[in-house]
Amino acid sequence: MCHTGLHFQCVVKGCFFFEMVSLRMLILSLLSVSLVGSLPSQSLQVESNLPHPADGPSPLSSSDLSFPWSRLRLPRYIVPLHYHLLLHPNLTSLKFSGSVQIEISVQNNTNWVVLHSKGLQIFTATILDHNLAHLSDQVLPVLHNPSHEQIGIFSPKVLSGGQNYFLYVEFGAELTEGLYGFYKSTYRTSTGETRTLASTHFEPTSARMAFPCFDEPSFKATFSVRIRRSPEHISLSNMPVEKTTEGSGGLLEDQFATSVKMSTYLVAFVICDFKSVTATTSSGVQVSVYAAPEKWEQTHYALEVAVKMLDFYEQYFNIPYPLPKQDLIAVPDFQSGAMENWGLITYRETSLLFDPRTSSVSDKLWVTQVIGHELAHQWFGNLVTMEWWNDIWLNEGFATYMEYISVEATYPDLKVEEYLLHTCFAAVGLDSLNSSRPITSPAENPTQIKEMFDTVSYDKGACVLHMLRHFLTDDVFQSGIVRYLRKYSYGNAHSQDLWDSLTNTCSDDDFVSGKHCYSSGQAPKNAYLFAGEHLNLTAMMNTWTLQKGIPLVTVTRKGPRLLIRQDRFLKTVLPSDPQWNSLQQGFLWHIPLTYKTDASSTIHRHLMMTPTDSIHIGEEVTWVKVNTDMTGYYLVHYEDGGWDVMTKLLKENHTALSYRDRTHLIHNAFQLVTAGQLPLNKALYLISYLQLETHTVPLLEGLGYLESFYHMIAKRDDHDLTHSFGMYILRFFRAVIDQQTWSDLGTVSERRLRSEVLSLACQLDYPPCLEQARQYFREWLQFNGTLSLPTDVAETVYSVGAQDDHGWESLFDTYKVSLSGAQKKKILYALSSTRDTSKLQKLLELGLEGKVIRSQDLSSLVLMVARNPRGHYLAWNFVKKYWDTLVQKFQLGSFCIRNIIIGTTGHFSSPEQFAEVQLFFKSIKKQASQLRSTQIALDNVQKNVHWVQRNLETLRKWLMEQKP
Repeated sequence: MCHTGLHFQCVVKGCFFFEMVSLRMLILSLLSVSLVGSLPSQSLQVESNLPHPADGPSPLSSSDLSFPWSRLRLPRYIVPLHYHLLLHPNLTSLKFSGSVQIEISVQNNTNWVVLHSKGLQIFTATILDHNLAHLSDQVLPVLHNPSHEQIGIFSPKVLSGGQNYFLYVEFGAELTEGLYGFYKSTYRTSTGETRTLASTHFEPTSARMAFPCFDEPSFKATFSVRIRRSPEHISLSNMPVEKTTEGSGGLLEDQFATSVKMSTYLVAFVICDFKSVTATTSSGVQVSVYAAPEKWEQTHYALEVAVKMLDFYEQYFNIPYPLPKQDLIAVPDFQSGAMENWGLITYRETSLLFDPRTSSVSDKLWVTQVIGHELAHQWFGNLVTMEWWNDIWLNEGFATYMEYISVEATYPDLKVEEYLLHTCFAAVGLDSLNSSRPITSPAENPTQIKEMFDTVSYDKGACVLHMLRHFLTDDVFQSGIVRYLRKYSYGNAHSQDLWDSLTNTCSDDDFVSGKHCYSSGQAPKNAYLFAGEHLNLTAMMNTWTLQKGIPLVTVTRKGPRLLIRQDRFLKTVLPSDPQWNSLQQGFLWHIPLTYKTDASSTIHRHLMMTPTDSIHIGEEVTWVKVNTDMTGYYLVHYEDGGWDVMTKLLKENHTALSYRDRTHLIHNAFQLVTAGQLPLNKALYLISYLQLETHTVPLLEGLGYLESFYHMIAKRDDHDLTHSFGMYILRFFRAVIDQQTWSDLGTVSERRLRSEVLSLACQLDYPPCLEQARQYFREWLQFNGTLSLPTDVAETVYSVGAQDDHGWESLFDTYKVSLSGAQKKKILYALSSTRDTSKLQKLLELGLEGKVIRSQDLSSLVLMVARNPRGHYLAWNFVKKYWDTLVQKFQLGSFCIRNIIIGTTGHFSSPEQFAEVQLFFKSIKKQASQLRSTQIALDNVQKNVHWVQRNLETLRKWLMEQKP
C-alpha cells in the first residue's frame, strides 16, 4: 500500500437480495448467538449440485454454547485451502449478497470453525465433508464475537484432524460508505450525471467486511471468484475472466480464473463502467490501465510506466511475474495512494492519471514512484508476505526502497535519487522523538495494525535497507533478496529469514542439495566480512529493527585520531535533563560508519559496535566528513570547533563535498539546533554558503528549514519578527528567485526548484512574483479557466489569484467541474490559502459533507487549512468538534487520522497550546490511549516549545545583525 487517493449508472433488474431472509433466520434471545437456517438459496449456491440437509429439523440447543475462542488471532488448527466466492453487488440498492465455500484442512479434532466476519449478516452456515455431504441435518449455530470481528460455527459432529471439509456460508451487507471493505464510489460525468461503482480495499483487516474468511496474512489460499453484474458494467478481479454466462433478469456472471496462493488482504474486485488501455510486456503479461471514460486519455503514461517497470522487476528479481495480467485502476474515492492487490492494483486518481496539460513534473514523478512501489509489492508482499503485521516493514520498507531503484533504472531523467535523502530525513523527524517505535513492533488488534503503516515502516525501513545495500554492496544485496524471494515464494517470512538470505546461510541439508549455500560448519552463521572484520549480520540488524530511535555519532578530532561516541538522538530532552540517562539506557547500535577526508578520495569504513571508539585518520587531515552521502541511518555532531571547520569548507570550497554530503550537513546542523546541542546562529552561518550553491537539493534543504521556522513564527502573532524574517529570506534567496522563469522548461531538478522557490516568494509577498502571478491569473480568467498554465507554477498562480473574492469563486467553480485530479489538488491548495476565514470554514464543511470535496481529500484539506496562519486554530477546532465523525469516516489508527492529529498541532509552539492539546487528548482518552500518534503530536509540540524558548531571541538578534 502506498501512502501517501469508477464509473457507472446502475440499474439492476431481477436482483435477489433480502426478500427471503426473514423466512430463513431464527432470532435467538442470546445476543451473542444467532442460529441460521441451513438452506442456501438457489441463486447464490456455489456449486449447483451442492446437497442440502433435510428440511425442517429443530435447531440445535444453544443454551450451553459460548464463544469458543478468546484470542484476537485465529486458532491455527484449521487452515483454509481454497475459497469459492460468489458476489452480487446491487449498485441501485447499494447492498451486496454472496456466498463462499471454503475448503479447510483440520489439524486437530474440533467441533468449531472460528473465522473472521465484520458487519456481515450471516444467512446460512453449513459444513460438508470431502464428498460434499452435510455433516448434520440440523441448523448450525453461528456465534458472533463482534469485539474480535469473529464468528464461530458449531458442528455437532466432530471435525477430525487430518481431514478436509467444506465450510459453506451465505451472507449479505450494505456497501460501506467508508473507504475500506467493499465500498461504493461515485463520479460525475461532464454532463452532471452521477455514476456509481463498487470497489474494495482490504489491507490490513477489511476482507472480513466483504466475505467471511481467515483474515490473517499467514492463512494463504487460492481463490475462485464469480461476480454477478448488469450488462452495462464490467467486473474486474485479481485474475482474468475465464467465461461469462447469462443469468436470470438479464444479469451476467463473470467467472474468474483460479488465483495463485495468496493472503486475503490481496483479494480485490471492482464493478464499474470504465475504459482501459492495454499493452503487453516482453514476457507476455497483459497490462491494462482503467479509468472513468472521460479520463481515459490520462491513462497512457501509467501504461508506459507499468510495462517498463514490470519488465525491470522481472529482470531484477529474476523471478517471472506469476499472473497472466496486471490491471491498474484509478478509483475516484480512495483513502491511501494505492493498494497492491495481486493482478488488480487500485489507485487514487492522482497516483495513476497523468494529464500533460495540468500535471507538473512533481506529479509525474509521484505517479512513476507509486507505480514502482505497487509493482514491487507483487514480489515483496504478494509473492512473499510477512508472517504477521509486526513485520509489515518487510512489505512497505522494501516497496518504498524499490521505488528508488526501479525509477532510477527506468526513468533516470526524473532524478528520483535526489528524493531519497528526504525519505530518510522524514524518518529522522519521527525517530528522534521518544514516542517513536522499533521497526518490528507488536501489533494485535486492528487499530494497532493500522498504526503500523507509518513513517517507521515505510521511510525508516527504506533507509535501513539503503544502508544495508551500501554495506553489503549492490550485487550481494540483490542476490540475497532474490534468494529470499525464491525460498519463501507463496509463503510467509520473518525479518530473520531476510538476514539469513542476505548472508547466504542455510542448513546442512540445503548445502548438500546444492542450493548455493555454505554450511554452518564452513563459516560463522550470519557472518559477513566488513572493514576486515567478521560481522554477525543478525546481531547488527537487530540493533536497527528491534530498538527504536536513531543514533547520534559525536566526533572529536584529537591529533591523528578521531574520537567517536554514540548516543540515542532525542529532540525533546537535553543531556543536562534528569531523564536523559534513563532514556539512553540500553541503547547501542552496530553502525557501519563511512567517512571521507581531504587527504584522499577514498571512502573509509569502520564498524562501530561500542559506545565509544576511535579511528586513526592521520595528522595531515584538515577535515573529515562522516556518513558519506548519508548512506548510513545516523546523525553526526562535530564537537570542539568541528562545525566551524565544516562551515569554512562550505564557504571556501563547497564542491569538495558531494551535493548529498552538503545536504546532510545542513540537515544535521538544524536537527542539532532543535535538540539544543548546537546554537541556531552556527547553523545559520553554515547555510550562508548557499548563495554559492547551484544544486537544487541542498538549496531546498536550507530553504525548507527557514520556511518551516517562518511558518511557526507566523502563527505566534509576532508581526515584527515575522516580517523581518520574511524579508531576510527574500534577500538571502533573491538571486535564486530572480533567475527563475515562469515556464515548464529545464531539467527535473530545475523545474522542482522553480516550483518551490516561486511558491515561497509569492507567499512572502515578493512584488515581482505577485505581479507575474497576477498577470497569469488574469489571462486564465479571460479564457474562463481553459488556458493551460505552466504546470510547475500553476499552484502559485492559483494561490495568488485566490486572494480576492472573484478569483476564489472562479477557482472554486473550476474545481467542481475539472476532470484532472492534479489540477483539483492544486486548486484546493490555492483555495485553502485565502485569508478569509469564512471561506476556510466553508471548505472544511464541504470536506466533511464529502460531495463537492471528496472525503478522501478531507485529511489533506485539514492540513492545508492548518498550514494557513489564518486557519491553524480553525482546523484544530474543527478536529475537536468533529472528532467522532472523523474517526467514523477514516477508522481509528488510519494514517488519515494520524495525519490530522499530528498535522493540526504541528506548528503549535507555546506552553498554553501544549496544555490545550493535552486536555483534548484527555477528553478522548479511550481512543487516544490506543494511538501512538497522540503522543507523537505532544512530543512535536513540546519540541516546538523548546525551540522557541532556546532560539527565538537568538533569531531576533541574528536578523538585526543581517539588516542591510
